[in-house]
Amino acid sequence: MRRHLFLAGPRIYLRNLEAGDVEGNYGFWLNDPEVCRFNAHHRFPCAKTDLAGYIAGLCGAHDRLVLAIIEREGDQHVGNISLQSIDPIERSAEFAIVIGEKSAWGQGFSKEAARLILEHGFGALNLNRVYCGTSSENLPMQKLALAMGFVQEGRRREALYKDYQYRDVLEYGLLRHEWQQSARGEGAE
Repeated sequence: MRRHLFLAGPRIYLRNLEAGDVEGNYGFWLNDPEVCRFNAHHRFPCAKTDLAGYIAGLCGAHDRLVLAIIEREGDQHVGNISLQSIDPIERSAEFAIVIGEKSAWGQGFSKEAARLILEHGFGALNLNRVYCGTSSENLPMQKLALAMGFVQEGRRREALYKDYQYRDVLEYGLLRHEWQQSARGEGAE
């Protein structure tokens, strides 16, 4: 429902998570091993009551901004994007995204949503640094981070345990001036 629109792009918009999202496919994403292949979900089952509590806990929170990614065509909730662990002193936050609807994979929604939330983070939230980490096997997330201008800053060896084995986590960071330079370059094209 577009009346809850928070940030808008050409093909998607971002809005707050709502109690009604629990009744949609959102809960299935966190219980789907393919969707959660590279993240820390799918270790314990996620029930509707868990999601409802999570969504209720977001109301009024200033240490995290978690938004639903809505495909304009069909008004479908296809994923979530967030700035988490927002630190007002360090002016930093952790970036995370999940596209749960498999039909939305490879459609460019991640890139569009990332641009929206990063612009909001560096602009409205006055962040200086945004960082993220991902499995060394998560090529789509690595590609997204680089496309957004993130720089690989390091590797945490065997930091993620998934599918009966330890995997390295690649760490990325993006500074405000790098984002501004990247955004100017995009506008010039």
